[in-house]
Amino acid sequence: MAFRIVFLPFDGFSNMVLASAIEPLRAACDLSGQPLFNWCVATPGGEAVSSSSGLQLAAEIELSEIGQCDALVLIAGYGAREAAARPELLPAIRAAARRSRTVTGLDMGAWIMAAAGLLEGYRATVHWHEMEAFAEEFAGVEAVAESYVTDGDRQSAGSATSAMELALEAIRRLGGDALAYDVRTLFVHDDIERRRAESGALSPQLGRAVRFMLDAIEEPRSLVEVAAHAAVSLRTLDRLCRRELGTSAGVYYRALRLTRAQNLLTETGLPLREIALRCGFASASTLSRAYSQQFGRSLSATRRMGA
Repeated sequence: MAFRIVFLPFDGFSNMVLASAIEPLRAACDLSGQPLFNWCVATPGGEAVSSSSGLQLAAEIELSEIGQCDALVLIAGYGAREAAARPELLPAIRAAARRSRTVTGLDMGAWIMAAAGLLEGYRATVHWHEMEAFAEEFAGVEAVAESYVTDGDRQSAGSATSAMELALEAIRRLGGDALAYDVRTLFVHDDIERRRAESGALSPQLGRAVRFMLDAIEEPRSLVEVAAHAAVSLRTLDRLCRRELGTSAGVYYRALRLTRAQNLLTETGLPLREIALRCGFASASTLSRAYSQQFGRSLSATRRMGA
C-alpha cells in the first residue's frame, strides 16, 4: 500500500521547498515502477495559496477533509506568523494531525506546528533566519540549529535541501538504499569531474570525452569509442588527458569508475557485488583489487569509516 502524504502549504510558502519534498517522491515511483507514495495538496478552506514568488497552487481538498494519512506536511514561509495567529485555523490543524501517523514542518512549518501545540516537548527546527525568534516564541519546544530533525512522530526541516533529505529518508525506508541513491543523483549531481568537463576548463574535445566516460560508468566503453565520440584519434585523446589531467586516458577512466564505487560504498548499503556491476567491474573481487590500488584501503574499511 502506498505511503499517503498530505501537503498543507500556506500563503508565502517556498516553491523550491515544496518541489524538493515532492519531486524525489515522484522520481522514486517512476524509477521503481511501484506506487510507493501518493500525495495530495490541502489548504484551509480549499482555496488556492500563493507562493513567495506569487505562483498560485490549487488545492485538491480542504483542511477539514483530510482523512487518515501517513504524513501531514506543513509548508510555510513568510506568512507563517500570520497563519499561526489565526485562532480558527489551529484547531483544524490539530484535528488533521490526530489523523496522521506523522507530522512534518518544512521551512517555517514547524512554527505553525508549535503554535498549534504539536511540538510541546519535542525537538524541532525552522529556517535558520528564524531560529532565535522560534526559540524565544516557543519555550516548550527544544529549538535546534540542525538541517532537519526527527523526534518520534514529529519531523522538521529548515531549507529546501533538508526537505529533500527528509524525502530521501522516506524513500530509503520504503524502497531501500539503492533507490534513494538513484533518486538523489537525479537532483544532486554535483560531480566535480562533470563540472570541470562542462565549465570550459578542459579543451572541447577532452570535455566531450570526459562527459562520455561519466555517462558510461556502468557499461564502460572502449577508449577507441571514447576517442571517436570526441572526434579525435586515440593517440590525441591520450595526449590531451596527459596534458590537461596529468594522467593517461585509461587510468583516468578507471579512476572515475572507482570514485563512483566509493560514493556507493559510503552513501548506500548496496552489496559489493552490486556496486561492482554499477561501476563496470565484472566482480566484487576485481573491484576490490582495483579499489585498494587506487585508494590504499579496502572496500570494507571504506564502508566502516564512512568516507
